[in-house]
Order: sequence, then C-alpha cells, then structure tokens
Amino acid sequence: MSIAAEPTRLDPAWLSPQSLPTALALPATLYTDASILALEQLAVFARSWQLVAHAAQVAVAGDHIVTEVAGVPLLVVRGDDGVLRAMHNVCRHRAGPLATCNGRGARALRCKYHGWTYALDGQLRSAPEMGDACDFDVSAIRLPQAHVAQWQGQVFVALDAAPPLADVLDGIDARLGAHTLADYVFHHRSSYEVHCNWKVYIDNYLEGYHVPHIHPALNRMLDYRSYTTETTAWYSLQHSPLENSGGIYANGEALYYFVWPNTMLNILPGRLQTNRVVALGTDHCRVDFDFFYPADSVDAQQHMRDQNFSDEVQHEDIGICELVQRGLASGSYVAGRLNPKRESGVHHFHELYRRALREQAQHAASAG
Repeated sequence: MSIAAEPTRLDPAWLSPQSLPTALALPATLYTDASILALEQLAVFARSWQLVAHAAQVAVAGDHIVTEVAGVPLLVVRGDDGVLRAMHNVCRHRAGPLATCNGRGARALRCKYHGWTYALDGQLRSAPEMGDACDFDVSAIRLPQAHVAQWQGQVFVALDAAPPLADVLDGIDARLGAHTLADYVFHHRSSYEVHCNWKVYIDNYLEGYHVPHIHPALNRMLDYRSYTTETTAWYSLQHSPLENSGGIYANGEALYYFVWPNTMLNILPGRLQTNRVVALGTDHCRVDFDFFYPADSVDAQQHMRDQNFSDEVQHEDIGICELVQRGLASGSYVAGRLNPKRESGVHHFHELYRRALREQAQHAASAG
C-alpha cells in the first residue's frame, strides 16, 4: 500500500449527508489519493465485519485459515473446545507468523520464526530457551483476539467496534425463508485483480443502470423494468425476476445483496456466490468469488455453464471499472448527480462511507 507523504485534507462538504433526490457521487480525490486508503483502513475496514471463510474450512479442532483485515494478519482457528476464534497472527515475541497458509487439524500454533508455541485458544504454551529471562511468565502471554461470528455457513471477523453481525444482516434470513444457504457446499474460488479503486468496483455492483449497456447476455435474463433496489441500515438488496436464462439458471429471482462495506452475496436458484473486495492499493483491488451449490447438486456441466457465464460478466465489469478509474484520475471529473431511481444503492453505500469518515474524524479530534 502506497501512502502519500502529505495526507489529503478532506473537504467537510465531501462528507456531509446528502438526500437521494439531489445527491452527488463521491469526489474523484476519494478514489485516487493514496492517503485516503490509510484513512479507510481505520475508518472502514477495521470497524466492520469482513467475510473471510466458509465454515467447512474450520470445521474441527485445529482447522485454520489465514487472512488479513486492515493490515492486521489474522488466524481464524477452531479450538479444542469447539470455539471458533480469530487471533492476531503475530507472535508476541518478535512478530513472526504462527501460520502462513490455511491448514487442517493443527494441534498447536508454532511461530515460524523462533518456535514459540501457543495452544489453539491463543495461550502461550512454551518459549524455547527463555529460562534465563527475568520475570518471564508463559501464562501471562496470549495472542490478541478479534471478533468472530458465523452466519449461514459463512465466517466473518471484525477488528474493532462493529455492530453485532445479527443486526447488520437483520432481515436477510426472513427474505430467504426455507432457502438455507448453510447447507450449500463450497465448490471453488475465482479471484480477479482489478486496476481500480475498491469503491469503483462496489459502486458498479450497486446499480443495474449499467446492465443494458455493459452486460448484453445478463440483460436478456433480467427483467430490467422490474429491477428493484431496497436499502436497510447496513445492506442493500437488488432483485429481479429471471427470464430467458438459456438453461444457466432455473426460473426464480436473482437476489444481489451488498453488505457494508465490501461483501456481496449473489443468490440465484440453486447457487450462491460470495464476493469480497479487498483493497490492494489506491487503484488496485482483488475480488474473491466463492461458488457454492446444494450438497446434492452434481450437474458438472451446469456448474461449468454457471461459472463461465459469471466469468464473462466479471470481465465486462472489470473492463468498465478500469476505464472509470482512468476517468477519475484524469483531473477532468467533477462529481456528478446520481440517478435516484437506479442508483439508490450507490447513494446508500456513499452515505455509509461518508458517515464512517465523519466518525473517524470525530474520533481523531477527541483523541487529541
């Protein structure tokens, strides 16, 4: 992550709440200035729930995954007691990693640097050759923990003060009804690196306004006239009836959930895709797509059609997002008006973003 020597001075007008009928998009500076990403790590990513795994990856004691949130390396591990924990993957000796890749059935967590060994609950168990250290108490040392929660088979973590995950996702279970995602089985991950700011990708996801112009095949499947966006406190939902899918999807409805600040749930008949947008730099992000299908779904050809179509749509999105980033960086762009009917999801995201930056500014001011 590249950070500018002199951080951008945020214009208070950029962060003021805006009503949808008169709302402007975010200014270009928030997508192009390197110092903004450092601010977002504190204001956005460190104070929100991040989707990091599916529960099958951490099903039994010792199963673990490595991840990172807001620059903090994390290790999500199932303990001997069955409890799932998210611990800092940073040894308390000299900051070495406890794990460098996902794994199964570990009996302990051993630092790769000097061999300090921790129990699966994060308590230091042994420290080689530390017998001569004065007042060194193994029992007083343990790994710091982040918050962890599960929902519908998905594992989320949060570093700092975030609303309870149940509050963030309130209402989704009721909308899904008997459509239980927890029973779905992970199939594979597709990752895309995109040369645009993470918010450009989110903005694009949050509106169907571009679908007739960028996604001709998808546009034929969705009923654009019935394409609707709903917003709640922490997430938005775009939904449309499915038609003319050419056998890729069954009849039903496409549900596209966006969960603040960077998680998407694409729920279509007989399949689930989860997406997490990871900021890698000011103009560089990665989108991790995880594909899930019902446990009894064995139609390999159908899965391949689904995945190929998803890949086609993603490349269409990547192309336009990278062009938008160029436009934002050109110096030509002045924040434009949002379409109240088609871009209410974008407005919702921008309002949450503005609020997060306002709260961070207030926190910094109160801290001195």
